[in-house]
Amino acid sequence: MSENKYKKKLIEVAIPLEAINAASVREKSIRHGHPSTLHLWWARRPLAACRAVLFAQLVDDPSSDPKNFPTPEAQEAERKRLFAIIEDLVKWENSTNEEVLERARAEIRRSCGGELPPVYDPFSGGGSIPLEAQRLGLPAYGSDLNPVAVMIGKAMIEIPPKFKDRQPIHPGAKDRQFYRNAEGLAEDVKYYGEWMRERALERLAHLYPEVDLPTEYGGGKATVAAWMRIPMKPAIDSETKPATHSDFIPASIPI
Repeated sequence: MSENKYKKKLIEVAIPLEAINAASVREKSIRHGHPSTLHLWWARRPLAACRAVLFAQLVDDPSSDPKNFPTPEAQEAERKRLFAIIEDLVKWENSTNEEVLERARAEIRRSCGGELPPVYDPFSGGGSIPLEAQRLGLPAYGSDLNPVAVMIGKAMIEIPPKFKDRQPIHPGAKDRQFYRNAEGLAEDVKYYGEWMRERALERLAHLYPEVDLPTEYGGGKATVAAWMRIPMKPAIDSETKPATHSDFIPASIPI
């Protein structure tokens, strides 16, 4: 019985590093819509690089298909075609472009027996690899010992797909025919986040009043961020006289 011949993947031969590096560098300056705005993570992998690597390690290199690409020239031409897909794939503005993503998915299916294989990241950290696997349509799984990483993964990867294309449920939600991906969930999160903020202000605003800043500190108004105990009079004997509100001064920050 003959064994199946090993097929090299694209990443084992060549990938368009310049395009991937440029997209990864550019990504550092992007804030709106980037997972880094959800929570800082000290070893977050660039999304563009993760997307490219996942694609390149699943798609066969043309040299693995000598029947369709019998010559080095034919293989190089096909490789350049795959490079063009990666170059489009790593652009930030294409991260939600279904046409670009579907082209990538089609290539993965072609190399994986018509299926989109699952991806598991056992040390998922900031969640970049499972997130990009999910973006490519791959069943994505991740785990981590750090509970913060687990929470990030749940917020980005586990929870949103459960509400895919579903309408929001908050009172006064606009009647729309279709909500794409997690738009409905995002609308609910924003609505109830603002509701919680308003309730918190009602209960706690008196503890964080606005104060007038001295001219030497820029003047204007600032909101108290914390109460700090600073001796304003002879030392207090905490055993005989408990500290009172007047023994504290507010530390304020401009807003």
